[in-house]
Amino acid sequence: MIKKTSCCDPELNIPAKNCYRMVILGSSKVGKTAIVSRFLNGKFEEQYTPTIEDFHRKFYSIRGDVYQLDILDTSGNHPFPAMRRLSILTGDVFILVFSLDNRDSFEEVQRLKQQIMETKSCLKNKTKENIDVPIVICGNKGDRDFYREVQREEVQQLVEGDKKCAYFEISAKRNTSLDEMFQALFTMAKLPSEMSPDLHRKVSVQYCDILHRKSFRSRKLKDEDAYGVVAPFARRPSVHSDLMYIKEKAIGGSHSRDKERCAIS
Repeated sequence: MIKKTSCCDPELNIPAKNCYRMVILGSSKVGKTAIVSRFLNGKFEEQYTPTIEDFHRKFYSIRGDVYQLDILDTSGNHPFPAMRRLSILTGDVFILVFSLDNRDSFEEVQRLKQQIMETKSCLKNKTKENIDVPIVICGNKGDRDFYREVQREEVQQLVEGDKKCAYFEISAKRNTSLDEMFQALFTMAKLPSEMSPDLHRKVSVQYCDILHRKSFRSRKLKDEDAYGVVAPFARRPSVHSDLMYIKEKAIGGSHSRDKERCAIS
């Protein structure tokens, strides 16, 4: 019998190199939350509820190593530019979403991609051309019979020549091409492909002991397999914690205070 534990157990002691944040950006009503819902629980909610900001956390046990993936589902209205900037700074991988029947939402994705590159170049003191940020652009609502306002060729021009940016036309409602999209994103980020929803076993919180290799004793769960556990009641870290996360993940060295000012200015 597997002992029930808390997913937030500090004994997990996950190294910083195994902690990542996935940030989903885009205009309102383009399907950002629907993509997150598909990722976390494989469900699609028909009813639309505006997102202010939602934070989720998922733990993985993959071939004996433990990973933490934070998921930040942002507001399409961006009422607080400084918070959106902080979201970009803390992001390791990005999903930019637009609706195929809404040109304004595609133009917003173009602006967001530019902002990500500019913000990350400020943090890492590099030019935009040298920034290595895995980004997937998603043209959502491909299930609809509508007049298409954004052609595939236009988006291909946006990602052309960028090895860390890919484009997928998806349907969150029908779960079309989402698995391929997630696999491509994790591959670009050099993360285990098993993080994709279709490549790991989804287990409930009561199985959190699989994250502790020393206490791994179940005959039902094999240590060499991949498992994913969604942490209940995950909360967005404080601004101070986010700044420390930026420092640990991307800064290091002697200029941390200058970088922190860059992060919140």
